Amino acid sequence: MRIVYLHQYFRTPAMSGGTRSFEFARRLVARGHEVHVVTSDTEARPDAAPTWRTSVEAGALVHWAAVPYHNAMSYRDRLGAFGRFARLAARRAASLDQDVVFATSTPLTIALPAVFSARRRRVPMVLEVRDLWPEVPIALGALRSPLSRWAARTLAGWAYRNATEVVALSPGMAEGVRARYPDVPVTVIPNGCDGELFAGADAAGKSLRDRTAWLRGGRPLILYAGTIGFVNDVGYLVRMAESLSHSHPEVRLAVVGRGAEAAAVREQARACGVLDLTFFMLDQVPKAEIAALFGACDLAISTVRDEPALHANSANKVFDAFAAGRPVAVNHEGWIADMLRSSGAGLVLPAGDPASAAALVGAFVTDPNRTAEARAAARALAATEFDRDLLFERFEGALLRAVTGTDRHRTVGTRISQSS
Repeated sequence: MRIVYLHQYFRTPAMSGGTRSFEFARRLVARGHEVHVVTSDTEARPDAAPTWRTSVEAGALVHWAAVPYHNAMSYRDRLGAFGRFARLAARRAASLDQDVVFATSTPLTIALPAVFSARRRRVPMVLEVRDLWPEVPIALGALRSPLSRWAARTLAGWAYRNATEVVALSPGMAEGVRARYPDVPVTVIPNGCDGELFAGADAAGKSLRDRTAWLRGGRPLILYAGTIGFVNDVGYLVRMAESLSHSHPEVRLAVVGRGAEAAAVREQARACGVLDLTFFMLDQVPKAEIAALFGACDLAISTVRDEPALHANSANKVFDAFAAGRPVAVNHEGWIADMLRSSGAGLVLPAGDPASAAALVGAFVTDPNRTAEARAAARALAATEFDRDLLFERFEGALLRAVTGTDRHRTVGTRISQSS
């Protein structure tokens, strides 16, 4: 197949952020498919010229549009970046030879160039949704006016109706799509575990601990590795660290990443008296270097604001932890919480009570038997449910069905997904 792969925030292992698209693209190339990735150079200067540059990444030809973007942008500036990329990507995508267009959100405006290219070239389009749209931005207050909500719902409906098949990253997202668009075939393909990348996590983690003064002596480490934005509610971790400093002063909590809320979180930690004592903030690192951090931790944690619309999330950090054989804690309900409970691979913390969460976490990370059992459960999930190679088979199948027109109305999901 000749595949045009649209993803506004494509990342390679040399960059920070999730590499789902890179991992799928390189596997497509290895299967003999021709892959063109159309994406944005988010670090480019606003006046960068030329507008486009290309590179070859693991055999895929990547087309980079100079469209700056970062988490600290205002909502207005983000909309501007979405619109600029959609306009540029539509022309570039439509100029490429293709048998199928695959487009992954966020943002959902990725559907604009995808549908344009698919119609122009008379090929099918497969749409991947990484968040429920527009439920999530409405719930978070990003879309407040009746007009903006109508526009978002209209765009969502248009995108789904133009998709030959929809790929959803969690059962909850799939249910949200089916509830509104029951005739659209949906395949659940969650984020995955990269066993090769994390194969040396234990050794890399030990080395990191040996050269990090505040981790020496076997101090337990809780790790948050991801965006520090409004959605993530990292302030919850500061309050948790404050309680831990009294009940379990040997426990360390590290936040690794960037985002619009980073400065506020740092100031909150300083005001609570835990910054650089039991609570540490580190800059983001390339995906290729993340294994050491997960290998050094005793528990990885993923947090979101206490909003039901966010419970369907499929956070990369959860699956990176499983790949490293590390248990996970979340502060929300939903499919991941159900999976942690049923598998024993981690903890579900109370959303509105970081002090109680601290008690649960402190007892967990200081109990070698519990952590060993949870590590084994995490490794089992990584191997049997979320191995990237297994998920790729489902991904390639969705593209092949779109091109051949066969077996389109099948619903696919993991065993855990079907039981959630």
